[in-house]
Formats: sequence, structure tokens, C-alpha cells
Amino acid sequence: MIDGSGPQRRELATAGDIELVAALRRNDERAFEVLVDRYHAALTHLAMAYVGDRAAAEDAAQDAWIALLNGLDRFAERASLRTWLFGILINCARSSRRKTARSLSFSDLADTLNGSDAAFDPDRFLPAGYRWEGHWSAPPEAWPEERLLEEEALSMVHQAIAHLPPRQRAVLTLRDIEGWPSTEICALFGISDANERVLLHRARGKVRRELAQYLAPSG
Repeated sequence: MIDGSGPQRRELATAGDIELVAALRRNDERAFEVLVDRYHAALTHLAMAYVGDRAAAEDAAQDAWIALLNGLDRFAERASLRTWLFGILINCARSSRRKTARSLSFSDLADTLNGSDAAFDPDRFLPAGYRWEGHWSAPPEAWPEERLLEEEALSMVHQAIAHLPPRQRAVLTLRDIEGWPSTEICALFGISDANERVLLHRARGKVRRELAQYLAPSG
């Protein structure tokens, strides 16, 4: 058995993904452990956008790791390992959803750009014909930080994210939770920069709207 601790394990922990791929191809199990430490939590978060169940998300993540190991010889390094791995994860999550007879149509996953998902009521902006058309007519009040940190408020935000359409939730998860750059998100989903911005705007808008309703003064 290979000892996963010690100096060599610590050296691999700081290695880049391409170096870890090379180590994996040498059958170095420590490289796999490092990759799991690096990406497993994020894979599970993203899988939740498609399956909505923690256990199913964990299963999809496990399937993605198995697929990575089985398909490592096909990784041509034209894309980053992270983008390739998360692409595998999305396929595994969609397959899991189909197996449970809760599959979404392509149009659901694509999150069509028609329609309106404004974060705030349009009446709060100046209408056409005004000098400052489109600017606030009634700016939103600042949200008190102590209320934003309340456990109930945080729980509400998580619920709002959970109710987003899969593609919106996935983009929001990668951009705002995992900190991915928009270029990599576009490459992962095969969408344009404009499409990514719209998906992110809509997702953020829906969450903000839920938060605004929660924080609105009562009475």
C-alpha cells in the first residue's frame, strides 16, 4: 500500500493539475487523493444543481471520479483538467436524474433567455421619456448586516439557490461559490459570454428578490 502522507504527499498538494495527471498516469495514488481533496466538495455542490439530493449528488461525484480514472488516456490537455472533470460530472448528474425519472428537457437545461426575471420591480426605475431613464426612482434601502448573517436569512438564501433552474444554479454555484472565472464557465457549458452573464444575472436576481422579501419591513 502507498503511504499517502509525508513530504511527497505535501509536494503533490501544491502541484498543478497537469503535474497531477502525469503522476496519475504513473499510477501514483497520492495524486488522486490530492485531486479529490481539491475538487470533490465543488463537484458535489455542482451536482446538487441537477439532482437536488445530497446522496444522489455524492453518487454523481463518485461516478465522475471513476470516469476520470477510466478515461484519463483520453485527456488531451486542450482544456484544463478542472473543466474536463466538471464536464464529466455534469454528464453523470444528468444521467443520474434520468435514472430516477426526473429528467429535464433540453430547454429546461438551456434556460431560455426569453422572458423577464428582474431582480426588482420595474416600477422602481424611471420609465422611458425621463432624463435618467432606467435609473432608480426609489432606491432600495441598505440591508442591515446583522440581519444578513441571521441563520434564518442564510437558510432562506440556500433555499432560494436550491429552487433555481439547473443551469442558473450551476452558473451561480461556480461563479459565486466556487469562484470560477466566466471564461471557464463558458467553456464548460459551451455558451457565450453574454449567455453566461444573463444566466448569472437571473440567478442572482431571483436570490436577491427572495432576500428582499424576507428583509422587507413588516406591517
